[in-house]
Amino acid sequence: MKHRLPFVVIAVTMAGSVLACAHVSARARSHVTESMRLAAIRRAQVWTATDVPSMNLRTGPQGPGAFAPNETVTCNYLDKKITGRSPKFTCVRPPDDELKVKFGRNNGEVYAEVAASRLLWALGFVADRMYPVRVVCRGCPPEIKGTEIASIQRKTPGKEIEISGISGWAWPELDLVNPAVGGAPREQRDALKLLAGFIQHSDSKAEQQRLICLGGRPDDDAVEPCAETIMMAHDLGLTFGRANLWNRNPIASTNLAEWSRAHVWSGPTGCVADITRSQTGTLDHPMIAEGGRKFLADLLVQLTDTQLYDLFDVARFPRHLTATDDSPDTTSVEQWVEVFKKKRNDVVNRVCPG
Repeated sequence: MKHRLPFVVIAVTMAGSVLACAHVSARARSHVTESMRLAAIRRAQVWTATDVPSMNLRTGPQGPGAFAPNETVTCNYLDKKITGRSPKFTCVRPPDDELKVKFGRNNGEVYAEVAASRLLWALGFVADRMYPVRVVCRGCPPEIKGTEIASIQRKTPGKEIEISGISGWAWPELDLVNPAVGGAPREQRDALKLLAGFIQHSDSKAEQQRLICLGGRPDDDAVEPCAETIMMAHDLGLTFGRANLWNRNPIASTNLAEWSRAHVWSGPTGCVADITRSQTGTLDHPMIAEGGRKFLADLLVQLTDTQLYDLFDVARFPRHLTATDDSPDTTSVEQWVEVFKKKRNDVVNRVCPG
């Protein structure tokens, strides 16, 4: 059976603050129009304040459905089609808790998505809850191997705003958000773009971001039925490597050498984030204003060395094995922290043109 959310969903940011309560409609999205979607984008939020130094990056976001680091989770295989190229499957934990599992010791997304989502969560940007676990899958087909290293996703609650042919949102659409009607200010949106470049978010196609209704039902007949919306990065598996044209996992995901070579900025001066758009992606060298650079810098400097160590350690960086058993990962958590701090300094020490 599919896990069913309560009729009334409490939408919580990754910081644990209640943003809104929304009745979740079971009706189809047929009443969502292009104008409704545009109105939802114009007033969307992307960030809420957190006490950054107090965020526990090892335990991660808590609440219903949370798992402890490396917890062993036993579930029953569910034959359900899942999109995407990364090894994943669905299983059910009795009585009806449906889980999305990414797995595989050599699957960089298992590690990167935990680290990336917890980084965004700690800084105040909305992200799904990701838990590093070990899975015992009952009834899994023989081809599903390596579930002893896995991650489980808990999606941010809310009603997705979609229209025919459009799922999620493209990164340039952040520029459509309008603070005059209650949308996020530019400095927050630019900070999110820069952070996506910082972690080298390679697979940035629209489906990897979610536009969520928190304060209403987007399929009502009203002209603008959704009072509170958020724009969030949804799938962050191809991060902490180097963004590339074909979204190749070994390059884009959990690769210290590639992440070290990837620059924060595209040149010695100016404020264009250095991230190359993949073939299917929508994030391509975004221009960052000084307000957005400073906004992200002020957040990043609040992270302690202990938090950074916990971030990479709980996400199981290094991976110990890379593409083959014959090619061991000799990197250390300390090396990942060192590269992070260097990139952070690149954000802090740049001054953007006015």
